[in-house]
Amino acid sequence: MPDQQNLISQDILAYLKEQEEKDMLRFITCGSVDDGKSTLIGRLLWDSKLIFEDQLAALESDSKRTGTQGDDIDFALLLDGLQAEQEQGITIDVAYRFFSTDKRKFIVADTPGHEQYTRNMATGASNADVAVILVDARKGLLTQTRRHSYIVSLVGIKKVVLAVNKMDLVDYDQETFEAIKADYLDFAKDLGFDDIAVLPLSALKGENLLQATDKTSWFSGPTLMAYLESVEVSSDAGQKPFRMAVQWVNRPDLDFRGFSGTIASGSIQPGDDIVVASSGQTSKVARIVTFDGDLDIAGPGQAVTLTLADEIDISRGDMLAAADDRPDFADQFEAKLIWMHNEPLLPSRNYMIKIGSATASAQVSDLKYKVNVNTLEHIAGKTLELNEVGICNFSLDRPLPFDAYQDNPGTGNFILIDRFTNATVGAGMIDFALRRATNIHWQALDVHKDARAELKGQKPCVLWFTGLSGSGKSTIANLVEKKLHSMGRHTYTLDGDNVRHGLNRDLGFTDVDRVENIRRVGETAKLMVEAGLITMVSFISPFTSERRMARAMVETDEFIEVFVDTSLEECERRDVKGLYAKARAGELKNFTGIDSAYETPTEAEIHVNGDKTSPEDAAEEIVKILQDRGYLQL
Repeated sequence: MPDQQNLISQDILAYLKEQEEKDMLRFITCGSVDDGKSTLIGRLLWDSKLIFEDQLAALESDSKRTGTQGDDIDFALLLDGLQAEQEQGITIDVAYRFFSTDKRKFIVADTPGHEQYTRNMATGASNADVAVILVDARKGLLTQTRRHSYIVSLVGIKKVVLAVNKMDLVDYDQETFEAIKADYLDFAKDLGFDDIAVLPLSALKGENLLQATDKTSWFSGPTLMAYLESVEVSSDAGQKPFRMAVQWVNRPDLDFRGFSGTIASGSIQPGDDIVVASSGQTSKVARIVTFDGDLDIAGPGQAVTLTLADEIDISRGDMLAAADDRPDFADQFEAKLIWMHNEPLLPSRNYMIKIGSATASAQVSDLKYKVNVNTLEHIAGKTLELNEVGICNFSLDRPLPFDAYQDNPGTGNFILIDRFTNATVGAGMIDFALRRATNIHWQALDVHKDARAELKGQKPCVLWFTGLSGSGKSTIANLVEKKLHSMGRHTYTLDGDNVRHGLNRDLGFTDVDRVENIRRVGETAKLMVEAGLITMVSFISPFTSERRMARAMVETDEFIEVFVDTSLEECERRDVKGLYAKARAGELKNFTGIDSAYETPTEAEIHVNGDKTSPEDAAEEIVKILQDRGYLQL
């Protein structure tokens, strides 16, 4: 852009002012592997004369060393900054680039096409106004093209460019272009896009990027840059109700207490009424404080500190909102979920959910259906695999504030986090609150747990026996109950086999069913503790996550994990039912220890060596531990 370069050299202040006054367009490039996303952006930067001399020198060197275009420039290397990307010729991370033309400023996100990195594509799409979806003219629409288009629609992007790339490799054939265009428009008709522009181009040759080419004389539409410079996009975040998640309670001294965060939507002025969404407490904004001084008004995207006229209880994770237009506040909702982890989603497993700056424990209580990204049809399923999308009901351990994503994307999105690895495993968009959740309250009871336990002369607890099938855990649990019963104690045993005859008779032995099996048993054991009982629970319970979930359901000193540590060889030797033999022969699927994992306990309060210790001795030792720790009161 010669005009810009002249202005930079002659009057840098005028150039900066001109840039400040231009509007900004954020767009992403997406699509399948090798459709030419990085090459397209690299060529745009090259043709726009927006590459610095040191970048140009590095590009020429890298093109000779790792490029794919022989002696020519490999434009994709401008974006593929990671060494692994250059070596493999694929994009892994999201690469952001800023550039500007005489008409507009741009931030472009080059997102990966490989299926394994779909989660990164969703991240890039979450802040974009326009999506440029590339298709290789030789291959047409692929699964990843459809998946990316669906994700684009989920995050609310309404303007889409279908860039039919590599037209030079099909001799700029109009019929090929028209067939791809028809296929895409038919697929995308139910995705809710407001505008779909379909353009033929060659990113490598630079044709129909900045300048039209006579090789597609049959095409009368705009070039890609002409479209990007003229497409109308507007953010309505400023017109939405005020929302700000509190990220930090700012207390530099005794005389100042402010609440810091980034405004997600709406605007705020001193004197405005606000409400704390979780508590319903209201106040007025006294000041809007920033590093550069107080503001008279603040809007979306601004990081500010608000001081209030009243001393009210506010913590990190709370949401400040317009007092006359409040968000939902519930512990159950329906949402669209994109699964981003190699390990599948297990409904009923506890994950951490993060909405804004607030976190809670959450479960997928119901996977209503999955979406086939090729046909958009709804299909049944019990779990979500990597990159699958499902419509789910969520249940949280406490209510959180949020809006429906379609009403307010800034407060209607969330991420799902594995509780023990801290890996982000899913991202979601909330559809609506399940209103029934707000109509359920704890019923106050006059006879409580402590009163029941005092009457029985004991301290209630859960003895959670875990171990492989045949380890001896059920035998030991039965002996412990017999000894306690003979001492006049009030007990009950929940055994894995017995429970599957009734409460859990509808569950199989897949990982999903095992998780739900333990969740139900954990809830039942919790009720028995409330009743004042000493409860023996004898289940394989192979997963650490679910054993910890059961532990978290009761008080810290009410859960005693007993690991009956018996070797696999010894368990097989004791196997009178022949289950291990059937599992090894492939006749019994999902058998723990053979083709289904058992995660060895690391925090068990009691460890029993099942190979060397007799059940009688183990039971005697467990009862003694209960006596020593005060569970068996006189």
